[in-house]
Amino acid sequence: MFIDIKLPHAVMVMLLVLVLLPFGASAKEAVPLAANPKQEKKVNDITSELRCLVCQNQTIAESHADLAVDLKNQVRDMVAHGETRDQIVEYMVKRYGDFVRYRPAFKPTTYLLWGGPFALLLLGMTVLIISLKRRKTAIQDAPLSEQETAQLDTLLHSDAGVASGREGKS
Repeated sequence: MFIDIKLPHAVMVMLLVLVLLPFGASAKEAVPLAANPKQEKKVNDITSELRCLVCQNQTIAESHADLAVDLKNQVRDMVAHGETRDQIVEYMVKRYGDFVRYRPAFKPTTYLLWGGPFALLLLGMTVLIISLKRRKTAIQDAPLSEQETAQLDTLLHSDAGVASGREGKS
């Protein structure tokens, strides 16, 4: 019943290494936390306001990208050195631009960013209203000519006679 396969010792070791290799490759170093829980909370609050430059749809606090981890560690160091939230955010904005803010400030360079969606909505509504008005005027009935009226009367009178003839036969 049991099939005994004899493999050379080196082949068995190589198979074992190939099977176990992926488990060792996925291990990462634990993310260091600040010694002070209040400092760590401040780090998390600040990094939740900064955009991950790799992911772009996540904050640094949420992202696991290498750059996000480096930036979070940099924020942690700045907090440990006593810098305020505003100083840290200002440093990041100077280095990476307004894009690094997850909620950019309302200033002349970001007016389009804040007003753009509303402007597009207004433009879309305007186009919709204009096209609906044009459509309404395009489908309005035009008055019938005398010839068309005569043809219509002929058809209606001939249909009326046929219809009354059918009713009488039933």
